Amino acid sequence: MPGSPCPTCHGQGRVEKERTISVKVPPGVDEGSRLRLRGEGEAGLNGGPAGDLYVFLHVEAHDFFQRDGGNLHCKIPISFVHAALGTEIEVPTLEGPVKMKVPAGTQSGKVFRLKEKGLKDPQHSGVGDLLVTVTVETPVDLNAKQKKMLEEFETLSEENNTPEISKFMNKLKNLFARKK
Repeated sequence: MPGSPCPTCHGQGRVEKERTISVKVPPGVDEGSRLRLRGEGEAGLNGGPAGDLYVFLHVEAHDFFQRDGGNLHCKIPISFVHAALGTEIEVPTLEGPVKMKVPAGTQSGKVFRLKEKGLKDPQHSGVGDLLVTVTVETPVDLNAKQKKMLEEFETLSEENNTPEISKFMNKLKNLFARKK
């Protein structure tokens, strides 16, 4: 009978229904990114077109990589022997591990750039870099033989073996020379 609203939709021409849809998330999206899914929102009134559904993304922190735009950062510890003599280490990337040369004399905190091993930029065609910071680890719990060998090494060392210490000592000498 005309004028009687439908008992299911109450005359609105739409019925509430829950459903699950799949969303393809492009690589490289950042925290708070918004995806628009056309026609996946609420149904329009009186049979009108459906609205859009907006999905806001939350990106969880990674245990190993830290993000800076399209670039990724990571820290990798190396032994002081490897830092002094040089080595090749395996570095994890999003595509799998790669080899990276660490030259002899590498200091703790040195940053190496692995080109295009970061995140894809969803807005552009570029790929960020992976910035690898090496940290030189000082050994702990040395046995007597290891201590003796390090003491021998220290007696054989010269100032030019430790450039940062040499710079520091020169600054200190200049500081005290000015105060006299």
